[in-house]
Amino acid sequence: MRALISVSDKTGIVEFAKELVSMGIEIISTGGTYNKLKEAGVAAIEISELTGFPECLNGRVKTLHPIVHAGLLAMRSKPDHMKQLKDLNIETIDLVVVNLYPFKATILKDNVTRDAAVENIDIGGPTMLRSAAKNYQDVTVIVDPDDYKEVLEQLKSKGEVSLDTKFYLMQKVFMHTGSYDTMIADYLKNQRNDHDLPDTLTLTYEKVQDMRYGENPHQKAAFYREIGKKKGSITDAVQLNGKELSFNNINDTNGALELLKEFTEPTVVACKHGNPCGVGSADNILDAWTKAFEADKVSIYGGIVVINREVTVKLAEEMKKVFLEVIVAPGYEKAALELLQTKKNVRVLELKDISVPQDENAYDLKKVNGGLIVQTIDSKLLVEEDLKVVTDRKPTDKEMEDMLFAWRVVKFVKSNGIALAKDKQTIGIGPGQVNRVWSTKQCIEHAAELINEDATKGAALASDAYFPFDDSVEAAHQAGITAIIQPGGSIRDEDSIKKCNEYGIAMVFTGMRHFKH
Repeated sequence: MRALISVSDKTGIVEFAKELVSMGIEIISTGGTYNKLKEAGVAAIEISELTGFPECLNGRVKTLHPIVHAGLLAMRSKPDHMKQLKDLNIETIDLVVVNLYPFKATILKDNVTRDAAVENIDIGGPTMLRSAAKNYQDVTVIVDPDDYKEVLEQLKSKGEVSLDTKFYLMQKVFMHTGSYDTMIADYLKNQRNDHDLPDTLTLTYEKVQDMRYGENPHQKAAFYREIGKKKGSITDAVQLNGKELSFNNINDTNGALELLKEFTEPTVVACKHGNPCGVGSADNILDAWTKAFEADKVSIYGGIVVINREVTVKLAEEMKKVFLEVIVAPGYEKAALELLQTKKNVRVLELKDISVPQDENAYDLKKVNGGLIVQTIDSKLLVEEDLKVVTDRKPTDKEMEDMLFAWRVVKFVKSNGIALAKDKQTIGIGPGQVNRVWSTKQCIEHAAELINEDATKGAALASDAYFPFDDSVEAAHQAGITAIIQPGGSIRDEDSIKKCNEYGIAMVFTGMRHFKH
């Protein structure tokens, strides 16, 4: 029995090779792996000795030889295959241990050159893996050091590796090489600044953790991250306290973080079930918390809170009074963190680059039965100069400030979405209704119930899409709302404009919508 070993990740390889030798298995090796085994006193044959052909082109060509691949691909159950090997004086290779050039590690380095990245594209490794995996019935192929132990145990106890294990290892090979090729393709696409959606889409992610369950206990779930530098995302956060994050924690926190990135001043976002429930901005982070909390003291219970400033002791004292699932901030005063850690179940996360925006070319993916719908993320920002005042009355500076605040929030509210704001505080949020007037009435009712009956007087209203009728304007007027921001573009825009003029409401069109389904 013969094994071919050529690994970039040399974790445990010396110990593994020694065990193989002790079982009488002959080792063939290449380059750096051969040198490491030799230094450790492991008997091995260098690949050039096997092929009768020297490594060349600075190691680019080592294993690309018929003696290697015929030895891997020959089916032992086919007499003609075995006869051809005998006639060609080629011996079989029964075990392959290969992992690939560190392309991922290379491209993650700062200021890596394209030439360096390309030089770390493995050719011989994937070819050997694919040859060995294709002939899985006869060849055991290992790409992951975690599988050394199981293979050794089976070889020692049974003298061979089971067919089921070989089939499992075959699957791992093609998942590994598929991910490897996808990383390369993605790197090249980014190098070309190619922003088009490709004709074929292959994605690769690496598992961060398995989860107890998904949205519901009967659903399996795991957390994966994109490969690369993803600053400002929850995958980059460091957990400082609390239980493991759940599927819903991660989903809700991600939505809250993306809303938080719309603000530069001290801001707190509270989120529940993927929708913001309270947002507050102020000159200091404690006042911002007060606004976010008082915006909806009911829904924040068991919610997610994200903060774009360091958490002070005073802020920690206030948050500790509330049952929260997750807190995320760029930093914590030492005493503030110690205070929050007294609540053992609250998940406290530190995300230093919390304000770094998403890559505008990132994909937004939604699974549908039998397929995937893909779009770039909704990264377009409102340019204040592009706003169009469509009513007789122009908004005051104060109304404009409140409208822009509400517009940032409504971008992250499930459609049909309405957000009310006053004094840099949300006072009512109406998400996910099947018609727009219901969303409008809902957030007006919430403001009256959760804050006070006069909360909506002088407030600004933002709508994520145009008003198809003037009924939402009517509801806004009844609540005392004095300014409305919406995309415009309905065939009945004039009805809403006319109604606003009748009531003295200022209305501006953004010319862009923010559907969120």
